Amino acid sequence: MGELRYLSDVVTLTLDVDKCSGCGMCLTVCPHGVFALQNRKARIVDRDACMECGACAVNCPVDAITVDSGVGCAAAVIIGALKGTAPNCGCSDEPSCCS
Repeated sequence: MGELRYLSDVVTLTLDVDKCSGCGMCLTVCPHGVFALQNRKARIVDRDACMECGACAVNCPVDAITVDSGVGCAAAVIIGALKGTAPNCGCSDEPSCCS
């Protein structure tokens, strides 16, 4: 499978670097390489590659990561691709706002 890309700047992913312990669990569980370790702290290096699955947040032992999994444009793109329909998260009045 090629590199998956979603819409720019719509992902709900956030990282509180001050809380991060540098364990690297987010790197281990992220299927799209969104994170990297720099100076013993996680950093978001490819935010737009995030598919909002929530694996990073669920596995973060210090709750430094938040993501609203299964919501927003990224989820709409994934669901649309799986169902063969146009993605629509409802973020605008357009029939297919996420395409």
